[in-house]
Amino acid sequence: MRGADRQQSTIFSYLSPEQRVPADHPLRTLRPMVDTALRDLSGLFDAMYAREGRPSIPPEQLLRALILQLLYSVRSERQLMEQLDYNLLFRWFVGLNADEPVWDASTFSKNRDRLLEQQIARMFFAQIVDQARTRGLLSAEHFTVDGTLIEAWAANKSFRPKTEQPGDRPPPDDPGNPTINFHGERRSNATHRSTTDPDALLAKKSQGAEAKLSYRGHVLMENRHGLVVDAELTAATGTAERDAALRMATTIATRRRATLGADKGYDTRDFVAQCRRLDVTPHVAQNTKGRRSAVDARTTRHAGYAISQRVRKRVEEVFGWMKTIGMLRKTRHRGRARVGWQFLLTAAVYNLVRMRTLAVAVT
Repeated sequence: MRGADRQQSTIFSYLSPEQRVPADHPLRTLRPMVDTALRDLSGLFDAMYAREGRPSIPPEQLLRALILQLLYSVRSERQLMEQLDYNLLFRWFVGLNADEPVWDASTFSKNRDRLLEQQIARMFFAQIVDQARTRGLLSAEHFTVDGTLIEAWAANKSFRPKTEQPGDRPPPDDPGNPTINFHGERRSNATHRSTTDPDALLAKKSQGAEAKLSYRGHVLMENRHGLVVDAELTAATGTAERDAALRMATTIATRRRATLGADKGYDTRDFVAQCRRLDVTPHVAQNTKGRRSAVDARTTRHAGYAISQRVRKRVEEVFGWMKTIGMLRKTRHRGRARVGWQFLLTAAVYNLVRMRTLAVAVT
């Protein structure tokens, strides 16, 4: 018998979002880890907000919404609010009832900026790393460091001389996308700056590649399960990767003697020497193209060196996830503080996904 195609303009339901989410849904494993981290940050949230006045968006719900945005690659916060309006799964994860109103996108963005000022992303990331350490998922001895370019939300046409005044150039033929001829003009970060995002620098991934306005993101990965234990975003300078790696190496030098795997870009005498002074063994890939490597047989003769070189390639999985799922191939924000905040939050969400995968593998 064919069922009737009944149309209803209203519907009454006695089932909550909690009852509608399947028991084996992947978000059910992530939600307790997120809630534990947010409970530990509750005292900080209390200090951030005034005791009187109009209630704002609860910071716990705001952070859960931002986590969903990264997990499901929702491109804009306006689209995120649309999803929250009709998606019961999103409502359940954030903590909204089925009939609660959704926030305005502009209000959501302004409340997010309040968390930005308090470095909440760094603290949330630290809470997730502590949970991984408590579960025995982190290695205390073997690590890998690497960096990647993150394209800024600024076009190369905005890269103008620092001394240029607004009236120095003729009126554009198209105000939205003017024609600009760079031929014969020597441009560098020393003499030019982006008018759209002044913190971004012109950089290229490799010799002969196209130079783009970018930032440089860095991660420190432990080698046991590929979890990120430290992350940082810097300006895209030529020495940024090695400088950030040394800062991160100081955090692992306080423990027992550790190893630090890295690619050929870190094979310099200064970097290797400073790692040894920190009592960190530099398992750096040898760069012997037209030169002599700073890493000698004292390091390469050990079996651990070959293991580090094999495992260190897994750090590319971190960057791959952050750029494709986490939408960091080209950032959606401007300014080093805001982009760095997003980079840290994305690293924390990557750890959540990885920890959920490890939990399922164990069971």
